[in-house]
Amino acid sequence: MAVPFVLLLIASSFLQIWASDPLYYESFDEPFEGRWIVSKKEDYEGLWRHSKSDGHEDYGLLVSEKGRKHAIVKELDEPIILKDGTVILQFEVRLQNGLECGGAYLKYLRPQKAGWTAREFDNESPYTIMFGPDKCGGTDKVHFIFLHKNPKTGQFVEHHLKYAPTIPYDKLSHVYTAILKPDNELRILIDGEERRKANFLSSDDFEPAFIPPKTIPDPDDKKPEDWDERTKIPDPDAVKPEDWDEDAPEEIEDEEAVKPEGWLDDEPEEIDDPGSIKPKDWDDEEDGEWEAIKIDNPNCEAAPGCGEWKRPMKRNPAYKGKWHAPLIDNPNYKGIWKPREIDNPDYFELDKPDFEPIIAIGIEILTMQDGILFDNILISRDEKVAESYRAETWKPKYEVEKEKEKAEDGAAGFSDMLSGFQKKVFDVLYKIADIPFLEAYKNKIIDAIEMGEKQPNLTIGILVSIVVIIVTVISRVLFGGEKPKVCHFGFNPSLPFVDLCAFCRLLLHLSVKLRLLELVKLKFPKATKRKKRLTKKMNQPRAPGGPGGRRRPDMS
Repeated sequence: MAVPFVLLLIASSFLQIWASDPLYYESFDEPFEGRWIVSKKEDYEGLWRHSKSDGHEDYGLLVSEKGRKHAIVKELDEPIILKDGTVILQFEVRLQNGLECGGAYLKYLRPQKAGWTAREFDNESPYTIMFGPDKCGGTDKVHFIFLHKNPKTGQFVEHHLKYAPTIPYDKLSHVYTAILKPDNELRILIDGEERRKANFLSSDDFEPAFIPPKTIPDPDDKKPEDWDERTKIPDPDAVKPEDWDEDAPEEIEDEEAVKPEGWLDDEPEEIDDPGSIKPKDWDDEEDGEWEAIKIDNPNCEAAPGCGEWKRPMKRNPAYKGKWHAPLIDNPNYKGIWKPREIDNPDYFELDKPDFEPIIAIGIEILTMQDGILFDNILISRDEKVAESYRAETWKPKYEVEKEKEKAEDGAAGFSDMLSGFQKKVFDVLYKIADIPFLEAYKNKIIDAIEMGEKQPNLTIGILVSIVVIIVTVISRVLFGGEKPKVCHFGFNPSLPFVDLCAFCRLLLHLSVKLRLLELVKLKFPKATKRKKRLTKKMNQPRAPGGPGGRRRPDMS
């Protein structure tokens, strides 16, 4: 009995070791040549380098040229099957020079056509999953795109994760993790923190949905010509009243108004500054005709007014404007027309996505920035393995970089003192966004949080706005009320006792102005001091006969 028991323990130990080993891991500690193949396609001229991460002894794969297409691929020794069990995709990226326009994502390639070689890798090489940061123009997200084979048509379709998280707005090392579960669950982590949770088969999470709708609008159905969608129409029996004058002006002179006593008709409101003289070096041909600076006429200070007096305007009591027939209910109203629904010929049912195996990992990007460093690419079946790699390879670097960033930004003032507090606030707000009764506002709240993470000085405005949402929802539950109008700030905070939309906009405006002032002081300290000196000088009394003047506008 002892021998079988020992064999069982040995087998169990081997299974645990196998389960804990990564399916693939690339640390880039050694030069990549010979293991990773650079594409030889004509358009891909960007150079890859084996380079240290700035401030570390740790090496990575570096995008070394800006404004070029880069492509490189690593073929796996064995295909990785995604259909069975949990799979974790993880890698690090550091945007050492920022990212204004470009990608920093990986492509997990599916089996290629016969005869394909790694040197032919390009944007046409089919993949199973594309995952990672991408930013340019209106795009700012961590992509998760899955190419799925439609079981009915046999065509591969791109399915994009909705509401993908935005990328971190700094130049530090970050680790991106995608966890694919056998129950169709997908989790996206950034720096080990969950930023998005989705279900592959939910139409709310992917665009287009993996499972097509059962019915679709009939493309051949046409709206009848006599179909009337107007809810209201002008009353055909209404007649304009005889005394309705459409030509009457909206305002007329106030005939009862009287010119105030002491009004100085012959005095102008402004006069030339007697202390302003034409500079000696003024050239009328080059500088234009010189004009003295204008000042308020001191003779008008004690008078009720200067210049030509005119009667003020008042509202015309006879004004009615253009006449329109009143609106009445449309007796022929049939509602908004919609085509009839028919069975979708492309509909199919699906228990779980049909994942194609991964046979290679590729990086194929076009970026306007260089300095993008990839590192510690991992594929595993064990979440604890991915967690341990984050702790051992990413976390130490990140903490060093964060401390260095704080030291460099120490002159930024009070805003940096709040960074730790802000992170805790954002962590709490992400948890608040998951509260069930705030489900209708979840995407708006997440968008606001991510805006605050990019621009930390907006934290106060963002925090107040989310509190407003919570108060609004609670008040609506307690007191009822009709659906509020959406304010331009992006939320629906409408309470009867205060204009909260205007309040949120004011906070946002003030936060942005404060941030701009801080940036000016940091970037242009000399200019700020010079401006103060000039302001002080301009506020001093001007000596009589001192120079001054202004150019006449060039009317040519």
